[in-house]
Amino acid sequence: MSILGNVLWLIFGGLFSAIGWFLAGVVCCITIIGIPIGLQCFKFAKMVIWPFGTQIEYGNLNSGSIILNVIWIIFCGIELAMGSLVLGIACCVTIIGIPFGIQHFKFVGLALLPFGAQIRRF
Repeated sequence: MSILGNVLWLIFGGLFSAIGWFLAGVVCCITIIGIPIGLQCFKFAKMVIWPFGTQIEYGNLNSGSIILNVIWIIFCGIELAMGSLVLGIACCVTIIGIPFGIQHFKFVGLALLPFGAQIRRF
């Protein structure tokens, strides 16, 4: 079932979300200081392409991840969160799109606070 959900996910906006994460990673990797942030973006872009069967767990916040989350929100987080929010609302217009909208809403929190988040597959 998760394979079918993941294939349909690409059609209903998952590809656009993954491209957003990938572009954020490319922009962040332009500078040496931004490379850790960019690598995190690439990891999440891979997860956003196939979200069904994954779960995001927040925790492991330390001072480094809090600082990186603040920098992230200022430069990239708000734009990606707004994109996921708009795509989630658009998917929830129809009953069939509600599971996909919920996936987009899951990524709003991830777009705002990616550092300290763990991705679990089940």
